[in-house]
Amino acid sequence: MTWWKKAVIYQIYPRSFQDSNGDGIGDIPGIISRLDYLQHLGIRAIWLCPVYASPNDDNGYDVSNYLAIHPDFGTMDDMDRLIKEARKRDIRIIMDLVVNHSSDEHQWFIESKSSSDSPYRDYYVWRDPVDGKEPNDLQSFFGGSAWEFDEDSGQYYLHLFSKKQPDLNWENKDMRMDTYDMIKTWLDKGIGGFRLDVIDLIGKKPDEKILGNGPKMFDYIEEMNRESFGQYDAMTVGEIWGARPENAADYADPNKDRFSKVLMFEHLTLDEEPGKAKWDLAELDFIQLKKVFNHWQTNMPEVVWTGLFWNNHDTPRIVSRFGNDGEYREESAKMLAILLHMMKGTPYIYQGEEIGMTNHPISDISQARDIETLNLYHERLNQGYSKEDIFRSIHAKGRDNARTPMQWEASEQGGFTTGSPWIDVNENVTQVNVESNLDDPSSVFHTYRKLIQLRNEHLIITEGDFELVMGDHPQIFAYERSYEGQTWLVVANFSDTVCEVNFSENKAASKVILSNTGKTDYDLSHVRLEPYETFVVEK
Repeated sequence: MTWWKKAVIYQIYPRSFQDSNGDGIGDIPGIISRLDYLQHLGIRAIWLCPVYASPNDDNGYDVSNYLAIHPDFGTMDDMDRLIKEARKRDIRIIMDLVVNHSSDEHQWFIESKSSSDSPYRDYYVWRDPVDGKEPNDLQSFFGGSAWEFDEDSGQYYLHLFSKKQPDLNWENKDMRMDTYDMIKTWLDKGIGGFRLDVIDLIGKKPDEKILGNGPKMFDYIEEMNRESFGQYDAMTVGEIWGARPENAADYADPNKDRFSKVLMFEHLTLDEEPGKAKWDLAELDFIQLKKVFNHWQTNMPEVVWTGLFWNNHDTPRIVSRFGNDGEYREESAKMLAILLHMMKGTPYIYQGEEIGMTNHPISDISQARDIETLNLYHERLNQGYSKEDIFRSIHAKGRDNARTPMQWEASEQGGFTTGSPWIDVNENVTQVNVESNLDDPSSVFHTYRKLIQLRNEHLIITEGDFELVMGDHPQIFAYERSYEGQTWLVVANFSDTVCEVNFSENKAASKVILSNTGKTDYDLSHVRLEPYETFVVEK
């Protein structure tokens, strides 16, 4: 079996993971100092958010040099040491590959902007004005027009994100070949692969207002595979929000030489008003949540693999979003962990998820650091929204929720830094931290550790069939996994009220595999589940 099919991957947001020099910013030496912790957890790979040179307009997703390390994070020697030290612990480094756009401070763009005759001009997307205005009404994902006027040349350049993130022109072969050379340089250093940021946008046709899944996207992906990572034992995963079981093979069929797997995003739109922005909140449609997971687990082509995750650097903390981050924080954090990790696919853990870290509400916009949140705040104020409504959306969906410092210990700065952190530490650090989790054998951390051990030991998790149970029940999320005559039943009370339910005429389950309450016996003919109680039993 390919190594990443049984692996669990841990995502690190370097700026917020561990500071080693007291400047308030996490860094690569800090990550190295925590590798033993990650090995103890049991992960096999680290997805590392960008550490490249960058002016940090979008916290590193605006790259000014793909082959240099931002001084905030350390040096290339530090990066080489991280790769080697991780491999000593059987952990691979998965780099974040941001090639839909670069920074406007990248040398390519500086050259591109210098002259319309520059050989680098067509490395980016330039267009003439139309009637003295933008070429069309395309909007940036961060708000406002996606076109920025350059006075010197009299043309506009495209930026689907910040104006400091000009979009690369994938129709230019020289740009593509330079990109592939950069990819191979990293693979030659010994990294284990890439997570490809917004990769479905590289085939865009801005004149036709086609953004995702453009007509040449798969041609570019296949060429990238052939010219770079396809020559190595590398895991690749595409960030493709529009991926569904019906089209997943287009991205991750191993016979098509594209990506190793796709990430599942569909479940993360279920608490939004349909057709509106993520900031327009709705109650989670629980029945639909079960249907979405069931659809992905039962309709994926056999040869296609998926990545499973609850949260990442772009999404709020899952225990605050779908769980209960108050009275039942630990119970609901464990419930969410068990539900996801018992499914087929490669689970991702976002830093702090394994100890049940929560969202961090702010009281003033000066506390925000994320460009998307700042733009949203000012844009909606101008549109007449009340501050109360805007902050309600920010508290629920703001990306800073996931970016507060890792909570290592019960101290003022949580063991993250000896200095002043770049973003405030969550006030609940004295209750929620790694130190207390390690000391408690029934903690959220040890639940994650047990789940990783089970995945390593039992093929039923990676290979077994999936069948949803009680799909219409308003509180219960239950499913069976079956493999070679063995069946496991996973049952979760996805609510903060007691629930009683019957699963079988039999008086008891044959064996309790895992329970978030520590129970060692369940009578399946009459189960009384406390709020968020979750168990796995062999039938």
